[in-house]
Amino acid sequence: MAEELGSSASAPTTTSSSSSWAKTRSLWPSILRWIPTSVDHIIAAEKRLLSLVKTPYVVEQVNIGSGPPGSKIRWFRSTSDEPRFINTATFQSKEDSPTLVMVHGYAASQGFFFRNFDALANRFKVIAIDQLGWGGSSRPDFTCKSTEETEAWFIDSFEEWRKAKNLGSFILLGHSFGGYVAAKYALKHPEHVQHLILVGPAGFSSESESKSEWLAKFRETWKGAVLNHLWESNFTPQKVVRGLGPWGPDLVNRYTTARFGAYSTGEVLTEEESKLLSDYVYHTLAAKASGELCLKYIFSFGAFARMPLIQSTRQPNICCSHV
Repeated sequence: MAEELGSSASAPTTTSSSSSWAKTRSLWPSILRWIPTSVDHIIAAEKRLLSLVKTPYVVEQVNIGSGPPGSKIRWFRSTSDEPRFINTATFQSKEDSPTLVMVHGYAASQGFFFRNFDALANRFKVIAIDQLGWGGSSRPDFTCKSTEETEAWFIDSFEEWRKAKNLGSFILLGHSFGGYVAAKYALKHPEHVQHLILVGPAGFSSESESKSEWLAKFRETWKGAVLNHLWESNFTPQKVVRGLGPWGPDLVNRYTTARFGAYSTGEVLTEEESKLLSDYVYHTLAAKASGELCLKYIFSFGAFARMPLIQSTRQPNICCSHV
């Protein structure tokens, strides 16, 4: 079951249904809040950003339930059976086009791919998601306490999303941390992955590699000790954004302008693109902490994977490309 949130003018219509997801939207005007964001702000910012995409699309909230039957991981710890939703954008394509599912990286959301959608939609049926706990998807309390539980949070929720979308097999693309999740998913469910595409994937290197020697030495300094403590305390960049309250948007704007402007290796964003992306990034970062808290369980200080992909014991026959 899916709830349609918005679409381009020429996008097809999907069946909508009421859900408790909508009830999480704040009734307080943003001007009265220390952190000026809400679910409504995220969805509105996403819609403005995706207005730059020429390909017709539809955005829906896909119901993934409250946790897979028999799983040790439930996506919230509550006395209720409140369902969870994955924010999903599907772009119009030619009939019989192969399905391409896109998974974003850490501290990102599906809107980060906005410049790629038009080109990809010429060849694929593109479906881009916000992982559970990020973007416009549900943000359950993050209660995982181990690497195994944390991986299951993302892998199992993605599998429940696949079932809800009734997808058989598809091409799976993951960027950065999304590449890590995509690879782990493919290892667990190879029958559903026609081709795995890893774009700048995280999670291949481990702290045992020789190049991490500098990190051990750095940890011995007072600066290294402080940063390592913050990392192990799960102090995320998003907490800084929230802590700045109404000054958070300015910090994010500076970051976005630098990352996709002066320090960009590709085509620099236009003024309109930069403005819309900055607004979108702010609202996705400043919202309730959830999926972001995976950081210390997946990576050790220095972004070394605790369970590196290169050391995976199972190697199913999956066609894989690295970009």
